[in-house]
Amino acid sequence: MACFKRWIIAAAFGLAFAGPVHAQEATDTVAPEAATPALHLRAVDARQPVRAKNWIIAAANPLAAEAGAQILRRGGSAADAAIVVQLVLGLVEPQSSGLGGGAFALYWDQAAQKLTTFDGRETAPRAATPTLFQDDNGAPLKFFDAVIGGRSVGVPGTPMLLSKLHSHAGKLAWAELFETPIRMAEGGFAVSPRLASSVAASADSLSRFAATRSYFITALAQAVATGKPLKNPAYAQTLRALRDGGAAAFYSGPIAEDIIATVQNAPGNPGVLTLADLAAYRVRIRPPVCVAYRGHDVCGMGPPSSGGLTIGQILGLLTPFDMAGQSPDDAQTWRLIGDASRLAFADRGRYMADSDFVPMPTTGLL
Repeated sequence: MACFKRWIIAAAFGLAFAGPVHAQEATDTVAPEAATPALHLRAVDARQPVRAKNWIIAAANPLAAEAGAQILRRGGSAADAAIVVQLVLGLVEPQSSGLGGGAFALYWDQAAQKLTTFDGRETAPRAATPTLFQDDNGAPLKFFDAVIGGRSVGVPGTPMLLSKLHSHAGKLAWAELFETPIRMAEGGFAVSPRLASSVAASADSLSRFAATRSYFITALAQAVATGKPLKNPAYAQTLRALRDGGAAAFYSGPIAEDIIATVQNAPGNPGVLTLADLAAYRVRIRPPVCVAYRGHDVCGMGPPSSGGLTIGQILGLLTPFDMAGQSPDDAQTWRLIGDASRLAFADRGRYMADSDFVPMPTTGLL
């Protein structure tokens, strides 16, 4: 997975805990998660792009990026590195990434000149209906009333996607990819300011459930107060199950049974997810979305992801303008980008949905 010649691969993992299955419009009204200010990053201070000759890793946490870099230094593929990065992110960035959510992956095979896009997005339970997120009077539930608890939990796709990615382009043994994440979960890691602030902002919600209260409120607070590493032995145990049993260990057996029991018995907001839903889940290969932009082919994940289409629209709207001649400090530059983004996101909210169930005018949007 890399960038070569005329290809710019817009690759991103959309990773979360277990995302809501029916709340796109609602989430658009929620403020985005705050980022931790960058500290001591020379490239940021100098306002210069980071360049590399052979490979580069971008991740939300330096511990995850370094874990992926170690895999590449050992001769692993980009797919191997991406898997390890995600497993570590599930530990150090649990507010944004996790095995219980969904993911997309783009893989560029330079030798074959082929782009493969994997859809590992979480899916709605079979028992989900159009009224799932309505109250007894038919009114929409408030966003956090709908999301927090079991009702919003879909079938997780991330574990199976990681397995498919490894089968497609992995070089190192599957079990080898779990060494660093398991060691970090058992030995502990330094809590980032971003994680600490996210937990503090969500303390009321996290306190509602014994498991999240014990780990995020009690254990994390103690780690931050004492400066000691935060350990997550339960995560290490889950990783061992995946290491030894593959992704199948997540979709049947004790882990799956625990997921279903937790979802269906969530106090005040039980869900309808079943073991049959987990057993039926499959990762799909989807057509990528590619647009031509100033001599480059810019490719991204196609539907049901909205990312590739939205970025493609933004670039198409900016094509008539001399963006290279614009100053990054000029208000006109940002007005053009902002206007293009607003128009693209308006179409995103109006037309983009699950393409397996809703017709999407992909060609027309681009």
